Amino acid sequence: MAEMDHVLIVDDDRDIRELVTAYLEKQGLRCTAAEDGRAMRSALQRATPDVIVLDLMLPGDDGLALCREIRSGKQRAIPILMLTARDDETDRIVGLELGADDYMSKPFAARELLARIRAVLRRTRMLPPNMQATETASLIGFGAWRLDLVARHLLAEDDVAVALSSAEYRLLRVFLDHPQRVLTRDQLLELTHGHNAQAFDRSIDILVSRLRQRLRDDPREPRYIKTLRSEGYVLSCPVTPLAGTA
Repeated sequence: MAEMDHVLIVDDDRDIRELVTAYLEKQGLRCTAAEDGRAMRSALQRATPDVIVLDLMLPGDDGLALCREIRSGKQRAIPILMLTARDDETDRIVGLELGADDYMSKPFAARELLARIRAVLRRTRMLPPNMQATETASLIGFGAWRLDLVARHLLAEDDVAVALSSAEYRLLRVFLDHPQRVLTRDQLLELTHGHNAQAFDRSIDILVSRLRQRLRDDPREPRYIKTLRSEGYVLSCPVTPLAGTA
């Protein structure tokens, strides 16, 4: 029997925690509920969930601070779906910049939350198309960088590791699978978010900006990810699958 996916729900509203937990468990998911950042940290010490549903407005450390904390820690690769009672574009942008994988506004239907959770899990586990050339490699080289496919982080020329969120890793894999080829925003949304995800319109631009920061790429004169006006983005350097480990 397949192991159930584990969802960590972080929300200070007891009714929401109980209702969401009851619905998701009925749909075959295992749930842990936490009312604040302290309880979230305790839950993460006990077990690593497959996805975190994180409320933005929390007592003490808010959801943005907790998202930043997760993305800078050992469990940085856990997908995060952020919830907020405010339909504010600024919140969405900041949440995505900090590494959230998806965003939902309250009130929401439990059925939609389930669909979003499944979509996030599917995207996290799904290798993008055209991976045959790199399937047997443990490292992918491009420019001055290498991507470690096992640890899912970047390696600089001096072997210093640069952490990637799950969303950043997926986007980089798409670029590395389609080097020197122009990819439109719609194509990038499809390859990184899937057909059923309702991604925020600017999410790809924000994610590209974050990835450029990881690559130390000057957005005014980028060496790696170039912008083609009215067309999309292109990884401008060649890619080489590498055998062996970092």
